[in-house]
Amino acid sequence: MEGSPIPVLTVPTAPYEDQRPAGGGGLRRPTGLFEGQRNYLPNFIQSVLSSIDLRDRQGCTMVVGSDGRYFSRTATEIVVQMAAANGIGRLIIGQNGILSTPAVSCIIRKIKAAGGIILTASHCPGGPGGEFGVKFNVANGGPAPDVVSDKIYQISKTIEEYAICPDLRIDLSRLGRQEFDLENKFKPFRVEIVDPVDIYLNLLRTIFDFNAIKSLLTGPSQLKIRVDAMHGVMGPYVRKVLCDELGAPANSAINCVPLEDFGGQHPDPNLTYATTLLEAMKGGEYGFGAAFDADGDRYMILGQNGFFVSPSDSLAIIAANLSCIPYFRQMGVRGFGRSMPTSMALDRVAKSMKIPVYETPAGWRFFSNLMDSGRCSLCGEESFGTGSDHLREKDGLWAVLVWLSIIAARKQSVEEIVRDHWAKFGRHYYCRFDYVGLEPKTTYYIMRDLEALVTGKSFVGQQFAVGSHVYSVAKTDSFEYVDPVDGTVTKKQGLRIIFSDASRLVFRLSSSSGVRATIRLYAESYEKDPSGHDQEPQAVLSPLIAIALKISQIHERTGRRGPTVIT
Repeated sequence: MEGSPIPVLTVPTAPYEDQRPAGGGGLRRPTGLFEGQRNYLPNFIQSVLSSIDLRDRQGCTMVVGSDGRYFSRTATEIVVQMAAANGIGRLIIGQNGILSTPAVSCIIRKIKAAGGIILTASHCPGGPGGEFGVKFNVANGGPAPDVVSDKIYQISKTIEEYAICPDLRIDLSRLGRQEFDLENKFKPFRVEIVDPVDIYLNLLRTIFDFNAIKSLLTGPSQLKIRVDAMHGVMGPYVRKVLCDELGAPANSAINCVPLEDFGGQHPDPNLTYATTLLEAMKGGEYGFGAAFDADGDRYMILGQNGFFVSPSDSLAIIAANLSCIPYFRQMGVRGFGRSMPTSMALDRVAKSMKIPVYETPAGWRFFSNLMDSGRCSLCGEESFGTGSDHLREKDGLWAVLVWLSIIAARKQSVEEIVRDHWAKFGRHYYCRFDYVGLEPKTTYYIMRDLEALVTGKSFVGQQFAVGSHVYSVAKTDSFEYVDPVDGTVTKKQGLRIIFSDASRLVFRLSSSSGVRATIRLYAESYEKDPSGHDQEPQAVLSPLIAIALKISQIHERTGRRGPTVIT
C-alpha cells in the first residue's frame, strides 16, 4: 500500500431490462453487448453484489475466475474495482485471471468464501464476435439457486447507481497478496493471486488413488492417452495433473494454451466440435481420449479407434463402478441424480444397487440442494456434465480421472467396459437434436401448441406407425419438479412423451444466451438384447424422430431443414 487512499466513486446508471440470469445466477450475452453497452457489465456485477446481504458482504471473502476468453481481463479488473468499493474484504483470484469452474467451487468450499464470480460463457465461442458471461456461485460452491437469481434480476431492473474504485489496479500475473488502502474504509482491501491448479489438485489427491492411475499411464502396459483442452481454461490443469503429477507424456495433451478466441474453435466437447481429438483417436494409436469445454466442467470420453461414450452412458458406467474410487469406498453412496432429459441408463444401475434416483430439471443448482442435504453422491446431465458431492459443480477432469481409475481397476479398454455394461444392463440408444438461434417468439408458440397437444386427454393411447414400428403413447406430461429438501416447485421444465415400450421423446426450450432461443429434442429407446447393441443410434431412433417432427412441425414453423447440432 503506497500513496493516498484510493477513492470510492458512486456512478449513476440506468437499468437494462434483459439482465435476468438464465439459471444458476448466470448472464450470457454476445460479447459486443458487454463491451459496447454503457455500464452493461457494471450494472450486473452491482446487482450480484447487492444480492448478498450487507452484513454478509462487509469484509467477506469472494473468489473470482475466468475461462480466459476475450474481454475476461477487462471484466476481471471491473469486478475487482467494484468488489472493493462494495465492502468485500478479500478476493482470491487465479493467476492471470484463470480458474476453472470446478476450481472456483473447490476454493469457495475450502476457504468458506461468501461466493464466487466466474467469467465464462461455458462452451460458447469466444472472441469479439463470440459470447461472454458472468456466473454467480453461492457459499456452498454451487450455482445460485433460483431465489438468488430472481433477487439479482429484481435489483437489475431498478438499479440507479453502482460503486467502483476506478483507480485500483492489480497485477494478475504476480502470485501472492496485494493490499490497497481505500477511502472511508477501516481495513485494507486484499487481493490474493493463487496458482489456479494447486488447491483443486490437493482435493483430487484425497479422492483418487493417484498411484494406480500413474501406473496405468507409465507402467509396462502403458495406456496411451490424448487429451484436448480446446484452448480453454483446462490447459494448465491437464498439464499439471495428468502430465506432471500422473506421468502422462507431455505430447498427450493438446491445445493446452488458453486463448481468448479458443483458436477460432467452438470449445464444446462433442463429436461435432472436438474433431481434432476424434481424428487422432480414429487412428488407433491412443487407447483413451478426452476433451473439455472452455471452463472445464464438461467433458467427452473416447476409446480407441474413436469409440464414443455418450454422456448418459458415461454417467451410468461411473455409477456402476464407484467402488473403484477410494472416496466412495470411504464415504459410501447415498443417491444418484440426473436431469430429466438425461437417459434412464442411470436408473437401471440404481435399481440394481438399491439406491434412489432423483430426476431434476436441467441445471446443476438442483443437484446442489440434494447434495447439501446428504441425499445425492453422484449426478449428471446429458449435456456432457458429471460430478459428485466433492464439489457443487460438474467437473470434467474429475470425470476423466474416474474413467482412468475404472480402466486401471478393471484392466479393460474403454470399449470393453462399455460393452460389458450394455450386456449387463441393456443399451439406451439416445440422441439430442438442437435447433439453435431461433426467434424466441416462434419457439414460445411451438412449445405452447405442442404442450396443448401432448397433454390433451386424447393424446394418451394414440398410436404412431413409422415403417414397421408402431408406438403407443403410454404417458405424457409437462415436467414439474418438487424439491424433496425444501418443497420448492419448478414447473414447465420440458414436455415428455413416454411410449408403451419405454421409449421417450422430450422437448425442451433453452434460452441461455438470452437473445436467441434453442429447442432441444431428445429421443431414447431401450434395447435389452445384446445382438441389437451394435446399431447406429440415429438409425434406431429415426422412427421416434419422425414422430417428433410430425407432431411439433418444427421444420415447417422455423424454416429449418434440420437441427443445428446433433449429439
